[in-house]
Amino acid sequence: MQIQNATIRNTVTIPLDQGSAQFSTFSGLADLGEHIALRFPEVGSNEIPLVRVHSECLTGDVFQSARCDCGDQLDEAMTTFRERGGILLYLRQEGRGIGLYAKLDAYSLQERGYDTYQANEMLGLGEDEREYVVAAQMLKAMGVSRIRLLTNNPKKVENLGTLGIEVVEQVPTGVYLKEANRNYLRAKYIRTQHRLGDGSLWLS
Repeated sequence: MQIQNATIRNTVTIPLDQGSAQFSTFSGLADLGEHIALRFPEVGSNEIPLVRVHSECLTGDVFQSARCDCGDQLDEAMTTFRERGGILLYLRQEGRGIGLYAKLDAYSLQERGYDTYQANEMLGLGEDEREYVVAAQMLKAMGVSRIRLLTNNPKKVENLGTLGIEVVEQVPTGVYLKEANRNYLRAKYIRTQHRLGDGSLWLS
């Protein structure tokens, strides 16, 4: 699939709690969103970079919500990249692309027993409205076309492949099970085949 080229509009190095990262912004992204890339120094210059494509989750990333595993996955990626190098693409795709308010509406439906995908559909939205054209544009603007992808989601691997990004390895994240997110993780395992162990936690 041919996609329009994007360019890096600015890069600034920002000190973090441990080490630093280069924060890049972009021009020409397909959805005109304000997505950013964080590039951490590579341990081996010839390595294929480890990449995390992370969709924004205000409740999980900032407020440590226990209803999902987003904040845990982001923390894991940041720790890994500080130690080994890599690239974090932080995409402004709240609630799998439905937005913050709709995500909170979906939470209300989940409290009535619907899973995260059913709740989206009951709101007249897609179960997952994300697309990864901007992720591919950002990587190509950074001169990256082959990656090792840090994800449990096989659809990210498939989608990036159709956009010209070769995923040479899928590296799974940890499984961050809490009582509050058990149904959420179970839905991801069953509905979208996320790599979350051997299934014994979700199918019993």
